[in-house]
Amino acid sequence: MNALDGIRILDCSRVLAGPWCTQTLADLGADVIKVERPAGPRHPGGDDTRGWGPPFLRGADGQDTAEAAYYLGANRNKRSITCDLSLPAGQSLIRDLARHADVFVENYKVGDMARYGLDFESLRAINPKLVYCSITGFGQTGPYAERAGYDYAVQGMGGLMSVTGERDDLPGGGPQKVGVAVADLFTGLYATVAIQAALRHAERTGEGQHIDMALLDTQVAMLANLGANYLVRGREEGKVPGRAGNAHANIVPYQVFEVAPDEHGQPQHIILAVGNDGQFAKFCEVAGRPDIAADERFARNQNRVRHREVLVPMLEAIMKTRRKHDWLPALEMAKVPCGPINNLAEVFADPHVLQRGMVHEWQHPLSPTPVALVASPLKLSATPVRTDLPPPLLGEHTEAVLGDWLGLGPDQVAALRNQGAI
Repeated sequence: MNALDGIRILDCSRVLAGPWCTQTLADLGADVIKVERPAGPRHPGGDDTRGWGPPFLRGADGQDTAEAAYYLGANRNKRSITCDLSLPAGQSLIRDLARHADVFVENYKVGDMARYGLDFESLRAINPKLVYCSITGFGQTGPYAERAGYDYAVQGMGGLMSVTGERDDLPGGGPQKVGVAVADLFTGLYATVAIQAALRHAERTGEGQHIDMALLDTQVAMLANLGANYLVRGREEGKVPGRAGNAHANIVPYQVFEVAPDEHGQPQHIILAVGNDGQFAKFCEVAGRPDIAADERFARNQNRVRHREVLVPMLEAIMKTRRKHDWLPALEMAKVPCGPINNLAEVFADPHVLQRGMVHEWQHPLSPTPVALVASPLKLSATPVRTDLPPPLLGEHTEAVLGDWLGLGPDQVAALRNQGAI
């Protein structure tokens, strides 16, 4: 049994924000039907991310398949059908499927779905309970609504790149994007929350609704404490939060520190994330400098923030006196938050990550060996997430879905194929 058993989702989204949302819903048990473009003479078909490689999945012959790792990472537990939305027969098929859906997800440009007769108002007329989620760069309204939206641009427009990266007055300073597409990913997760809330409303009232998710809205919301810092006092005082490198705007010490080099002379670093005054006192004890915690300038966090330019250089010198494998066990024993900076090889070899089941192996039809992918982090005691469907091949489930949802037989499916609709 899964939490969202019985929920049917028609997923017309592509790339990352939408598929990330629907993958989470699929993990929770929903029947997610991924609607993809059929292959044609000028397009390989399917979600664009199928071709976003290398790396690609290796097939039984040892050669690359058409399945990029990017696509595999965002589409587990779904079923794939092909449908050409530009054709009237394809549009009619989607409308037929929408009659039987609980949720419709799309990330087309504003106005595109209306031209196809697949917008919220059109589908609500045939399915009043339908939860319809639109994901765009800038939303359905506002002066930027017609623009195409991409994560990279939104990280810049939404302020994230102004607070990410080394300080402008230090070497390497300047705008820096986050290493993964966080605006897309956060939008997908916010959309997941909104869809589940709208499903609850539809269950109670029989009324569906339109969810308008925008990457820029989400990016602004993600500013969290930095956004609050500016609105509460920064705007009034003319102080705009800027890049702080690996430091924290409101907590000190909460940053990366270089420690003594390893046995090969290679530079080493650790994260020190002191969250309160008690932890700072414990850190100073481990460092053999209890006098620092007793200093009025540093005893309380608000004073440490005000005097960071004095305190941090002192701590930098102290941290360089010991190696990583000396600092980390001692700090952990003292309950001082800290950690190494792992590369991905170290992450996926970490015994805790492995014990927590964050790598799952899937039997993929194109691979002779199990395919390891990152697992869902959701751990529900009574309704665990699904692990039954690997990321689907393009159109792999077209016949099965049209039979399950619409009761179409082989001849009817063949007729749709002959029309180019699927």
